[in-house]
Amino acid sequence: MTERPFAEYAARNTRPILEVLQRELRDSTDVLEIGSGTGQHAVAFGAAMPHLAWQTSDLAENHDGIRAWVDNASLGNVMPPLDIDVRAATLPPASFDAVFSANTAHIMSIAAVENMFTLAGDVLRADGVFCLYGPFRVDGAFNTESNEAFDQSLRERSPEMGIRDIETLDEFGLGGGLHRQRLYAMPSNNYVAVWTRRARV
Repeated sequence: MTERPFAEYAARNTRPILEVLQRELRDSTDVLEIGSGTGQHAVAFGAAMPHLAWQTSDLAENHDGIRAWVDNASLGNVMPPLDIDVRAATLPPASFDAVFSANTAHIMSIAAVENMFTLAGDVLRADGVFCLYGPFRVDGAFNTESNEAFDQSLRERSPEMGIRDIETLDEFGLGGGLHRQRLYAMPSNNYVAVWTRRARV
């Protein structure tokens, strides 16, 4: 049996993210998680929100760890991972009424981030919500010196990484029919941004 991977940051941020998702996803029935990582969030959120069918996804190399968490939890509403790389993935349109992703936008290339917003816009039904957790810049500014230093460390690892401007994400959203409604300040200098899908034509 595959050992369950564990991320300390995921354990720390689960409760505050859940408090936002319980509000934002209260009328949702099925959610696609883009970049499920270790799988910790999926099983925690699935257990706390049994009304939701939670579809995990990630790159293939992370599937064993996600499956280990899903299998251990034995929750009927949390699904084994789909193989999704936002740079090339396609899914049936209007197939979910919610999309969630955590700590992905700053480790993807900016082109991949734009692709993620396109994918979210494609898969969401009218009035569906896209909730994205992570650090963002607002009005071109970092909210703390530590996030500025984090951004610098990311860019030293790879010039394609970096903390994104929320205004850039809003522009990406508009291209997929997504309009930002709310921005929640979260612990550890992060945010949850919430976009909704306009009516499909």
